[in-house]
Amino acid sequence: MWFWLSLIALLCWSGSDLFSKIGCRDAADKYSHLKMVMAVGVVMGLHALFEIFANGVEISFSIILTYLPVSILYILSMALGYVGLRYIELSISSPICNSSGALVAVMTLLFVGAEDYSPLALCAVALVCVGAIGLGVVDSTEDPELRAERQKAGNYKYAKSWLALALPVAYCVLDAAGTFADNRVLEMLEAVVEEPEASANVAYELTFLFAAAVCFVYVVLIKKDRLVPKMELPKYTGAICETAGQFAYIYAIADTEHLAMSAPIISSYCAASVLWSRLFLKEKLSWKHYAMICLVVLGIAIMGFFDL
Repeated sequence: MWFWLSLIALLCWSGSDLFSKIGCRDAADKYSHLKMVMAVGVVMGLHALFEIFANGVEISFSIILTYLPVSILYILSMALGYVGLRYIELSISSPICNSSGALVAVMTLLFVGAEDYSPLALCAVALVCVGAIGLGVVDSTEDPELRAERQKAGNYKYAKSWLALALPVAYCVLDAAGTFADNRVLEMLEAVVEEPEASANVAYELTFLFAAAVCFVYVVLIKKDRLVPKMELPKYTGAICETAGQFAYIYAIADTEHLAMSAPIISSYCAASVLWSRLFLKEKLSWKHYAMICLVVLGIAIMGFFDL
């Protein structure tokens, strides 16, 4: 089952990228990113309740509070990522966001040491960093006329902007910080909880549900903005894909005998995101963009092999 679960995780997470893009790309809706947070929070909240009452996952206010710094980093990164989807192609945004794993490795090298990393793993980190930085350089230096020409078939036109690149980079940094802190906080929970990973995940989902409630109060009750079902459907589809991908991921990596094969499959889902953006959003990039994306995907796949 590990192979099919890995494919499900890959398809669901790349689908989450696609539907989140569709749900957040309308620049006329200035609250689309908060509505996306609401959608993800509702779906994650329902999953958290299922885990608590059906699977008996241990949760308490103390656990939620302990995991809160990590939850905040993750939620902020996702919210900024949703804002960024208005200003840049998914084909560019997804590989940059998925470079967070390489950034975690860099942080580990700086603060912990490189003793546990093989030369090939360090090469993978370098590939992702070069690819992500190169992707930003290529996009920011592209000729405006060439950009307009290749965007003719797309539904949206994007102009060069520092904000367009800054937002996915901010996602990458915050997500990496959350991942780095996650490991430390889980060590604290191991002393008080029987299944720290499950409890931490539920704590995160409940915190996301609270963030969704706050966004609802602000958007709907204070700003009086309407929730149109037709416009919200892609957001909830993306939220379901996000949660389903997480569920499949947990069980796929639980098969430790095949972890060396399942991890790189799952971690390369940004390649599928690029494919969906080309097929369904009609995004077209230059060969330089695709060359940098190939470096990122290759590096992420190798890191997944080493389960970094």
